[in-house]
Amino acid sequence: MKKYILPSIMLSVVSMLVFVVLYTLIVWGIGYFVAPNHGDGEVVTVNGKVVGYKLVGQSFTQAKYFNGRPSATAPVYNASASGGSNKGPSNPDYLKGVQAAIDTFMVHNPTIKKEDVPVELVTMSGSGLDPDISPKAALVQIPRIAGVRHLSEDKITALVNKHIEKPFLGPAHINVLLLNVDLDKLQ
Repeated sequence: MKKYILPSIMLSVVSMLVFVVLYTLIVWGIGYFVAPNHGDGEVVTVNGKVVGYKLVGQSFTQAKYFNGRPSATAPVYNASASGGSNKGPSNPDYLKGVQAAIDTFMVHNPTIKKEDVPVELVTMSGSGLDPDISPKAALVQIPRIAGVRHLSEDKITALVNKHIEKPFLGPAHINVLLLNVDLDKLQ
């Protein structure tokens, strides 16, 4: 019996050291030395004040700002509680939530037809914290923002076009926080 217990204990201890300690240090080291900002996230500041993180969605409820995707951690974006819901497109609760988001969007954007509402403005992303929207989702909000801010639609459209990021792989997108920060700078 001793013949089997001692090797089992040794294997357990070595496995814990390798997979708990060594692996964790390797992943931390890669994040610290390779990732931007040492893996701590890309902080967005305005006048020396932190207004959010570039890669975590923010809640913008005022009509003068571009809206992002709804959060899975509603009513605020809470990174510690991120995650999808596993509710499929035929789930009644999911459909009620989407319909409520559509209704809210339509109230604040009466010039838009229901069928023209971009899907990402009424559905949550997989993490529930997506900071980006498509250019179409930004462009559809311009009439509302121009009216509230008393700015020309052309000026806001130019700002939106300036913020379009076109990655090598994947669709074009716009970071809502960075767009809204620059929107506040427009005169």
